[in-house]
Amino acid sequence: MASNSPVTVGNLFSNIPVITMDELFEDVIVTDFTRIQRIISRGQSSPEGFWYDQPENELIIIMQGRGKLEFDNGEYMTMEVGDYVAIPAHRKHRVAWTDPDTETIWLAVFY
Repeated sequence: MASNSPVTVGNLFSNIPVITMDELFEDVIVTDFTRIQRIISRGQSSPEGFWYDQPENELIIIMQGRGKLEFDNGEYMTMEVGDYVAIPAHRKHRVAWTDPDTETIWLAVFY
């Protein structure tokens, strides 16, 4: 059975803006059950004392650059191109560091 839904096309590496003070968060796909987001960082980190505490599971993939996540138990995870981590819902985490010399492109899948 063929679907008449439109095909969505894009490129995760196109339209990279000049990053200044803040990370850029862009939704790529949003459905009732899944959200896929492109995040672009260049030297940013989460504010001191801030923790992401999301109601959905999150899969994070590094597409370009490098970053370091910190978890609320004191564990750190350094991530490079191709690395991914699946974070369960409500597992507190933060971005401890991103490469200041190049854009880090994260792909976050919330499910």
